[in-house]
Amino acid sequence: MAAMTPSSSSPGPGAGYRGRFAPTPSGPLHFGSLVAALGSHLDARAAGGEWRVRIEDIDPPRCPAGAGDTILRQLEAFGLEWDGEVLWQHSRHGAYQAALERLAEAGLAYPCSCSRKQWRDYAVYPGWCRHGVCRPDAPVAWRLRSDLGEHPARFDDRLLGRLTFDPAALGDVVLKRKDALFAYQLAVAVDDTDQGMTDVVRGVDLLDNTPWQRQLQQALGYPHPRYLHLPLVVAPNGQKLSKQNLAPTLATRPDGIRRQLSAALEALDQAPPAALAESPVAEQLAWAVSHWSTARLAKAPTRPAPEEV
Repeated sequence: MAAMTPSSSSPGPGAGYRGRFAPTPSGPLHFGSLVAALGSHLDARAAGGEWRVRIEDIDPPRCPAGAGDTILRQLEAFGLEWDGEVLWQHSRHGAYQAALERLAEAGLAYPCSCSRKQWRDYAVYPGWCRHGVCRPDAPVAWRLRSDLGEHPARFDDRLLGRLTFDPAALGDVVLKRKDALFAYQLAVAVDDTDQGMTDVVRGVDLLDNTPWQRQLQQALGYPHPRYLHLPLVVAPNGQKLSKQNLAPTLATRPDGIRRQLSAALEALDQAPPAALAESPVAEQLAWAVSHWSTARLAKAPTRPAPEEV
């Protein structure tokens, strides 16, 4: 896929560490969210870098009023202090539209009138509209062409090692939906670059998004951040802890906060000394920053949630 001139002068990976936690405010944080936030926070602080928070409220129907503010209060309760101002994606539509127009002008994005029902017999969208909209009178989404990228494409994960993927097997991802809402992949690629992110630390459940985001980075001439995908916390039945699966909200009482922070450190293979488990969150975090080691992270894809959370 042909590279384009970057639209941002944000620093690349060699200019100092900058990481982020970027939750979707579809509800309060749960224990799995805490593990992801804590891992990204510790990695940034141990490197002497910045840690930013971005609220990914790009899809209003999924984001109840006030949920973003609730998440920020939860992070504060667990001592996870961020740098700079919080970025809210709902205020970024202009930046996403500008990136989409650049892709379209370069022939890397195209309008698509096809519905999911039409291509339900295919594993991925077959690209029927790549050379012209099939139904000019119908609403259109905008898609990224996957057939113009490098085949195969490769990237390194700091935990999982060298990973290889075939862009054609992923299909032409949607960048802007038929309802005019921008899609997650484009928003993340633009925001990570405009915020100067050098490192992306997140759960392994988001690993399959990385190839699309790297395609967009390449297409737009953006720098590639480093990636670290953390093990996923799952419920006793093996399901991912999520708001959709009714995962319990994080504790609000000080004793519960201390226990859950200690349990989250254990889930990251950074278990503190037993005597520290009931210490104030500031002491636990100080110990965790000074002892953070990605070498201790297990490559197991999932991690069971403690019974008490």
